[in-house]
Amino acid sequence: MANTHPAERTVADLTATELLAAYAAGELSPVEATEAALRRIADADPAVNAYCLVDADRAIDQARASEKRWHRGEPAGRLDGVPTSIKDIFLTEHWPTLRGSRTVDPHQQWTTDAPSVARLRKHNAVFVGKTTTPELAWKGVTDSPLQGITRNPWDPTRTAGGSSGGAAAAVALGMAPLAIGTDGGGSVRIPAAFCGIVALKATYGRIPHYPASPYGTLAHAGPMTGTVTETALMLDVLSEPDSRDWSALEPPSTSFLDGLDSGVRGLRIAISLDLGFGTPVDPEVARAITAAARTFEELGAVVEQVDPGITDPVEDFHVLWFAGAAKSVEHLTPEQRELLDPGLHEICRQGLTYSAQDYLEATNTRMLLGQRMGAFHQTYDLLLTPTVPIPAFEAGLEVPPGSPHPRWTSWTPFTYPFNMTQQPAINVPCGNTTDGLPIGLQIIGPRHADAKVLRAARAYEQTQPRLRPHTP
Repeated sequence: MANTHPAERTVADLTATELLAAYAAGELSPVEATEAALRRIADADPAVNAYCLVDADRAIDQARASEKRWHRGEPAGRLDGVPTSIKDIFLTEHWPTLRGSRTVDPHQQWTTDAPSVARLRKHNAVFVGKTTTPELAWKGVTDSPLQGITRNPWDPTRTAGGSSGGAAAAVALGMAPLAIGTDGGGSVRIPAAFCGIVALKATYGRIPHYPASPYGTLAHAGPMTGTVTETALMLDVLSEPDSRDWSALEPPSTSFLDGLDSGVRGLRIAISLDLGFGTPVDPEVARAITAAARTFEELGAVVEQVDPGITDPVEDFHVLWFAGAAKSVEHLTPEQRELLDPGLHEICRQGLTYSAQDYLEATNTRMLLGQRMGAFHQTYDLLLTPTVPIPAFEAGLEVPPGSPHPRWTSWTPFTYPFNMTQQPAINVPCGNTTDGLPIGLQIIGPRHADAKVLRAARAYEQTQPRLRPHTP
C-alpha cells in the first residue's frame, strides 16, 4: 500500500501529544478526536480485523466528560480525552476479556481493571475498544478460532505479527493513537516492527501486571504508539504502582519525558545483526539496521559491531513458554481443549512433558543469560539488533511458507531472549522494504535503563520520516 502524504493527515492521524496540545489550545475537542477514531475504525478495520470490540457509545460518553473538563480548564490526568485501545488480554471493567478463546464465557461479571487499564482510566484516556490477540496470546502472529485473522495495514495479505497484532494495526492506521499490549516473547515488538510503529517492553516490573501471568516473569505489559514521545508519556502513566503485583518495581522518581531529547552523544553502542546465532537475516533488513548504526555514529555515539557472546536459548524458552501455556489451560475440560487453536493445544501437551528439573534448568539458563548481558552492558550502553529478521509474511500462518520449523520462535530469535533477561527493549521504525513493508530496529539496554533506551529511540526517530500506511 502507498504511504500517506503529510498533507493528507486528518484528526485521526494526530498523535496523543498533538491532541493534548490541541485540546489545551481550544482548537479541538476530545469528542471530535474520538469521533475521528471511530470513523477510522469503521472505514479501515474491515480490511485488517484489529478490533474485537468497539464501544462507541461508552467512548463518546467518556469524550464528552473530558470535553467538559477541558472547557473548564480543568483536565484530569495526563491522557485526558486521548482515544486508546486495550488488548483483549487485559481485564477491563464493563467489557468481556475473551483472550481470543472460545473457552471463555462472555456472560459473566466483568468488574475489574488490570493495572494498566486502571492507570489509563485514572488518567482519563478514552477507551474505544479492545484489540485482537491470538488465543491466550500464545504466538507471534495474530489469529484465533474466536476472532479470525488480523492483517497487516501495509498489505492485508501479510500478517500484522503478534501477539499484540490488533493493537499494532490499530495504531498504524490511526484507529486510536495509543494502545496497550502484552509481551512475553516479543508480543509488542514483533507486530510493531511489522506494522511500522513504536512499542516498548520495559524492564520487568516497571509496569505492574495482574492477574499474574501463567508465563511467569517472562510476561510484560507495554505501550504501543506512533512516536517515542507518546511511549514515554504512556510509560509515566503505566509505571504508577499497583499493590496487586508483588513483583512490581517502585515507581520512577522522574518523568520518562525528562531528558528524552538529550541525544546519544558519547554513548557506546553495539550492533549485532544476528546476536551471534547465525540466524539468516533478510538483506533489506540487514541493510536498514546497518544504516541505522551509521546514523547513531553521526549523532555522536561510538558504535561497534560486536556480538554479546550468548547462545540461542530457544529450547529453554520453550520449556518456560510451553509449561506456561499448559498452566493457562489446566482448568479446561477435555471438550473445551478441543476448541483450542491446534497449535496452542500442541504446545500445551508438550508443556506437560517437562519435569521440575527441566524447568529449573531452563531457569538456570535464563540466569546465566542475564549475567552475560549484565557484563556486556558494563562495556556497551545499548545494543542494536533487527527486531525481526524478516518482513511480514503471509497472513494466517504461524511461520513463513516453506519454513522447516513449526513454531513462531523460529523467526523471532531477537525478541524472546530479552524477556528471559528482563531487559528493556524498544522497536522503532527503520524504513521500509522495496515492497513497502516496515522494518523494525530494536534498541536494548540493561535492566532499569528504560530512560536511556527511550532517549536513543527518540534520537534515531528524529532523523527519520514517519511513514504511514494508506488509509481509506
